[in-house]
Amino acid sequence: MKRILIILSIALWAAGMGTAGAQTNITIQGEVVNGAGKDVYLYRYTDMLTLTEEEVDHAVIGDNRTFQLKAYANYPTMMMMQIENYSQSFFVEPGRDYEVYVPRFDWDVNEKRNIYLAPEVLPLEFVNMPPDELNGLISDFERVVAQYIDEHRMFFDSRFRPQKRYFDSLEAEVAKLCPDTKNEFFNRYKRYQLASMKYSLHFDTRRGMVDRYVKNQPVLYYDDNYMSFFATLFAHSVSKGTRKLPAWLLGNWVHNLNVKVYLDSLGTDTLLRNERVRELVALQALQESYYQPRYYEADKVVRMIELVGEGSKFPEHKTLAERIVKSLRQKEEGAEVPDFVLPDVDKKMVSLEGMKGKWVYLSFVRVSDPNSLGEMETLAHFKDSIYAKSKNVEFVTICCDREFQKMYHLLKNTRKGQRYNWTWLHFNGNYKLLERYGVVSYPWFILINPEGELQYTVTPAPASGFLLHAPWQPKQQVEEKPFFLR
Repeated sequence: MKRILIILSIALWAAGMGTAGAQTNITIQGEVVNGAGKDVYLYRYTDMLTLTEEEVDHAVIGDNRTFQLKAYANYPTMMMMQIENYSQSFFVEPGRDYEVYVPRFDWDVNEKRNIYLAPEVLPLEFVNMPPDELNGLISDFERVVAQYIDEHRMFFDSRFRPQKRYFDSLEAEVAKLCPDTKNEFFNRYKRYQLASMKYSLHFDTRRGMVDRYVKNQPVLYYDDNYMSFFATLFAHSVSKGTRKLPAWLLGNWVHNLNVKVYLDSLGTDTLLRNERVRELVALQALQESYYQPRYYEADKVVRMIELVGEGSKFPEHKTLAERIVKSLRQKEEGAEVPDFVLPDVDKKMVSLEGMKGKWVYLSFVRVSDPNSLGEMETLAHFKDSIYAKSKNVEFVTICCDREFQKMYHLLKNTRKGQRYNWTWLHFNGNYKLLERYGVVSYPWFILINPEGELQYTVTPAPASGFLLHAPWQPKQQVEEKPFFLR
């Protein structure tokens, strides 16, 4: 059987519109050489602004090394297949069945380096696919682009002076080697990928791009090619301020929740005269503003997005506003944290729910990581005094080494382990949990308040001095004396 290796090297954003409950019109049959017993997930993006992943299907790889996933789409859509924290993206088309194959793979790579900084792609291969299949066409296109840029890299390198004539030659090379096909999705893919590249290299202005690709044309919410290009084109074009609308003025309107003034003011830009385009750009700008505290108040930004959605006459924007708000609130202080049930060093199951009513200082570590052990030493130094003063504090450390035995050996067979006498749990291969808590490096810290909510968006590490002034410490009441008695 001929196997076609698909490696998608150009970043994509998927619109994710049109899922239809339990309906299925796409089947993925897979085989993983050394993956028996592992969980495999299929994800897609809900939209291109929040890039929120939603689970499409889940399966457990059987002893015969095979699995099956099902999905529904009414338009070609990018999906991601993930095993543990390794993933690969590809496109699925309605009504098509796929066979995929993952050769022998070293699952321990993530314990040798941080794969979020230096990603390791799941080596996914497609089997028995026709030559005109969408992923094959895209792979050929990307290979042509990558090869041309590699051969002329200096003329595309921003450290030098990129030269437009080489980009024109690239477009000619693509037209010659990857001509248009009957698949209109692929044709648009080429068009918008090249347009994004051209704009990023400053070979054309935003005005020129809008005139060519946006003005007097429908907004293709369902087409991730278009939405990817749209996001690139208007990224930070408003939120950081413009010549006519400085950021402090936009921030003032956000502070006062002046939605109408905010939207109308964007219309002074001739590129945003179209109401639909202007409102979509406003949603993108407000989401970006959430991360710019110098000019914008986070809670007011969230409320503005809600107001834009409530007042919009476009159903797509109402849905998008709801998704943006949900995405931002998951990262806010006070967001509810997901529960877990994990084994301790004696294999007894412990739940986070059982600690409700206490401050939980949660740490994710690896015992083979020097930074993790350094922070554990700091925790051990403060633990007894903190527990003595505050009865409602619980230190909980989750060991994320693949082997349970590493945690057991540290705690039971070493002198250091005897000092780490607080609650230790093993993540038990629950990579989904790490993903939900946003763990991308070790050590990672999260403070949960007695109500079971996230206390901070970012929790400081013990070595920062955080434990000296933590919020669980009883506040000392200082009696104010009248001035004449001081």
